[in-house]
Amino acid sequence: MKTFTLDEAQSLLPVLKSLLKQAIEAKQAAEQIETQQQNLRQRIFLMGGMMVDIAASAHARAAMESFVRKAKDAVQEIDSIGVQVKDLDTGLLDFPCLVDGETVLLCWRMGEEKIDFWHTIESGFQGRQPLDDRFKKSRPERPN
Repeated sequence: MKTFTLDEAQSLLPVLKSLLKQAIEAKQAAEQIETQQQNLRQRIFLMGGMMVDIAASAHARAAMESFVRKAKDAVQEIDSIGVQVKDLDTGLLDFPCLVDGETVLLCWRMGEEKIDFWHTIESGFQGRQPLDDRFKKSRPERPN
């Protein structure tokens, strides 16, 4: 597992914000199309059938699949950097970090200006704590 210093993680935020925004927007677009398709299926069922524009329905399905692919690609790119996507709906990312010989997670959520929190692997988001002086060292221990 790749680990990051606080400075390294902070420097990645502009790129990660862009990728995360792409993933979130694509996911929302796919969900909107899926909702429209579900509503259409429900209307067809309730009416006992109806005329449907097959080409438009196929186009909507292809668009939805394209948005899903874009979201997955953006998340995969974030993962390939070594950053963990914890919640796509809220834009929650974790950066593994080695502090005092222990791997912890620097924690950032979309909308926050910078990384100000961390938590242990076990405690998760609920165990979020403000960064302390251990993280502000210029060169923390780095195994990789």
